[in-house]
Amino acid sequence: MSKKYATIGLGNFGFNVTKTLFEEGHDVVAVDLDEDATQRVQPYCTQAIVADATQKETIRGLGLEEMDAVVVSMGGNESAATLITLYLKEFGVKRIVVKASNEDHGKILSKVGASDVIFPEKDMAIKVARSLSTPDVLDYIPMSGDYLIAEIAPLDAFVGKSLAELQLRSRYGITVIGIKELVPENFILVPPASFVIKHSDILIVIGKRVDIQKIKTLKEKR
Repeated sequence: MSKKYATIGLGNFGFNVTKTLFEEGHDVVAVDLDEDATQRVQPYCTQAIVADATQKETIRGLGLEEMDAVVVSMGGNESAATLITLYLKEFGVKRIVVKASNEDHGKILSKVGASDVIFPEKDMAIKVARSLSTPDVLDYIPMSGDYLIAEIAPLDAFVGKSLAELQLRSRYGITVIGIKELVPENFILVPPASFVIKHSDILIVIGKRVDIQKIKTLKEKR
């Protein structure tokens, strides 16, 4: 289902968020004070607007309260990001996602109305570190309470066995919620216990980080 988004600030982060949302089939309004930046993003958005979003009346005139979410990415300009977030909150924007420069800036953004505060460099650094620490985890989505949804390549010990035989939940505290079959390409949501793992499968699991890391220990033991 197509949704409506806006991005304010079209540096590398804002540009790529805009482009990705647009390519996913959503309506995206992109806003930046720099005319070159708006021209660059024009092929990848519904509408590109040259405007100073730090001006309250400018924000009011954009009608952003109609959006499903607004993403604010002002580079290192902390005051601009904070001011824009405040205005968006005042005008009733449903969801405000803001790129923060550091932890203190993130706290300020949360207090003035940001729904989600993100730290791209920190998040990517953590992701890279964890991919090195636990190479069998292909990708992950962090959740509350130290839980993750992760994509895991099947270990040799898994191949040829059914989910019932592996007993991953009772042994390792993780639950398989989906399987990507690569040959032939297919996705199985909540696979049955009788499903037999192949080398070409990718497991989608949910569990605590420490429990997912136990899978690496299993590989080393086997």
